[in-house]
Amino acid sequence: MSEYKPTSRRPIADVFRLTAQGATRLCVRYRIHPDAISYLSIVAAAIAAILFWKSGRRPSFLLFAPAFSYLRLWFNMLDGMVALAAGKGSWRGEILNDLPDRVSDVLIFAGVAHSGWMNPIIGYWAAIFALLTAYVGMFGQAVGVQREFSGVMAKPWRMVTVHLAAWITFGAICWNNGSIRFASLTIFDWACLTVVAGCLQTIAIRLKRIMAALRAKSAAP
Repeated sequence: MSEYKPTSRRPIADVFRLTAQGATRLCVRYRIHPDAISYLSIVAAAIAAILFWKSGRRPSFLLFAPAFSYLRLWFNMLDGMVALAAGKGSWRGEILNDLPDRVSDVLIFAGVAHSGWMNPIIGYWAAIFALLTAYVGMFGQAVGVQREFSGVMAKPWRMVTVHLAAWITFGAICWNNGSIRFASLTIFDWACLTVVAGCLQTIAIRLKRIMAALRAKSAAP
């Protein structure tokens, strides 16, 4: 088997990476395996999903659920940083880095779908398009060019959209006479439709860039 070399890493802002540098050093020192951190990202996503799901009866949970959605992102960044710092990067690790992420997407959007704040069908369409977006992004790597992380609705922005919906919904409950509907749709309906629309744009952009990279590779001497 050829020696593993990371070929595609998600572009992450330096300020966000800085938050994990201390944790990376601790994990390397105490030999915490990056796979364990990947599994922790699913745990964080499951907690977020439960908080969203139960927020229909306890609206205050809307304030805390986004924090666990972001913690899921943080763990998913940390596992890669630990793998590289400890020299434990591998093709197997790439699978275990990505698969929990897809599980996390489904968990969070399922929790939102069944929260009582929206039409569940729209929530599940958001989950489906989140999976499709990630799947298309991997096409490039699968056919021998770069993996694509481009587009307006990459993983972090899906979580930001859900976060905004949660806090706006809570604000509407407190200060808008409890009304969470605009033009017959709830705030979460609009948020998940925004995710779907953004994913469509993201899929189109990624496919365009992958096809351009393939054409350039074919034309190269």
